[in-house]
Amino acid sequence: MSVLLIIGLLCAYPAITAAAGDGDSFLTVYEVLESYDFPVGLLPKGVTSYELDRSTGKFAVYLENTCSFTIQGYNLKYSTKVTGTISKKKIKSISGIQVKILFFWINIVEVTMDGDELYLSVGIASASFPVDNFEESPQCGCGFDCVNREKRGKYSFKSLLPLLEA
Repeated sequence: MSVLLIIGLLCAYPAITAAAGDGDSFLTVYEVLESYDFPVGLLPKGVTSYELDRSTGKFAVYLENTCSFTIQGYNLKYSTKVTGTISKKKIKSISGIQVKILFFWINIVEVTMDGDELYLSVGIASASFPVDNFEESPQCGCGFDCVNREKRGKYSFKSLLPLLEA
């Protein structure tokens, strides 16, 4: 790399940080969640990028692939793009996150925090969960139970057939 290119990049650095405003471009999306008093576990691992307009709270979060997993008996599905509007202890107008209730996938449209409880709303109904349940980000495919799933995954039905036939 030439010396002129390095000097040019170093000179441009203040302009890049100034254009980024309050430095959001240097925060992870999980750190941004925490800055609004939300736990990181509202988003799964694997976010590739995000956009945030601090003046309006409008955001977009991008995942490489759709992401689904089960937590406490609830099937959740994240699209490759999740949008909404965030403010302290409230995320509204959410698009891109669904929960399966009976046989139907229903959009989660709002998340609010009150004390140690998170309320996830599908519009006409909401459910509350302890904030402690969201201290870690779930992993696509297995949620928070990846270790146990890996142990169970070593044995498939086909590998057990010889034992059943004996």
